[in-house]
Amino acid sequence: MTQSVSVDFLRGIAMRAPGATKTRNFYESNWGLSLVSQQEDRFFLRGTGRESWIYSVRDDETYGIDYINFGLKSAERIESLHRYLASSNVKLSGPPEALKTPGGGYGFTMLDLDGRRLRFCSDVERHQNGDDERALPRKVSHVVLNTPVMDATMEFYRDILGFRVSDYSANQMVFLRCATDLDHSDHHSIALNHGQYASVNHVAFEMPSIDGFMRGIGRMKQAGQHPAWGPGRHGPGNNPFAYFVSPSGFVIEFTSEVYQIDEATHEPKIWPRDVPELMDTWMTAGPPTPAMRTVMAGRPDFGWTTAG
Repeated sequence: MTQSVSVDFLRGIAMRAPGATKTRNFYESNWGLSLVSQQEDRFFLRGTGRESWIYSVRDDETYGIDYINFGLKSAERIESLHRYLASSNVKLSGPPEALKTPGGGYGFTMLDLDGRRLRFCSDVERHQNGDDERALPRKVSHVVLNTPVMDATMEFYRDILGFRVSDYSANQMVFLRCATDLDHSDHHSIALNHGQYASVNHVAFEMPSIDGFMRGIGRMKQAGQHPAWGPGRHGPGNNPFAYFVSPSGFVIEFTSEVYQIDEATHEPKIWPRDVPELMDTWMTAGPPTPAMRTVMAGRPDFGWTTAG
């Protein structure tokens, strides 16, 4: 079957960690998200955008990703993608169904090559108020995944899910964008980093402006939490960065102004990693420390054996 439907956009991510529910105050008071739903073993948070929720953490004995949450624009597109995937020998949770997470919706889940759950959904209720200019996260901009099979995983996201390659960071990383029908797209929604094992590298949250980005860093500093890396500005994606480590042990990032790909003209570029001003165009952050690299390597996430 020829692929006819691809992923439209990134909605957010659901994580798991020991003692996760005890970290809710950090995400609300310091990071700047708002509570949507609190359950016995998990909570769901929204940004200032219209998405029902963008980040969730639940209590578990292990650290890792519950699922990455992607959006499609209609139930018909969900069903078309499901039919294509069912013919592609991938593990699926079953047929599309009504979802029980905040905002509801209609969708299904599948496994990628590293056993990560990827959820695809449409018709999720949206908040009435849209983006504003406060120094608070608007949405999840991108998720970076560590994988020991980067090339094969890149091909999986590209050939099976319709992502497009935006750029490469030498032979260490590849940046992938959702294949929307717009003229311009965010430089990346998913990036893959070559690692020794599968894990989450970091989750980036988009601030409304460069001023909001800096004010968010200032808010964190006032709370006694300084960036573990940054601020600086990446070459690939041209986005400012400031990385912090959450109480759950995950790396999270403030970013803004992600480069917009011109779909008619863009050609992927290989960015060298040995030219400092191409790794950090502001030349303010320097390379991450060995300790930061260790945290970004994450804990091994053995994933799931079933998609449901």
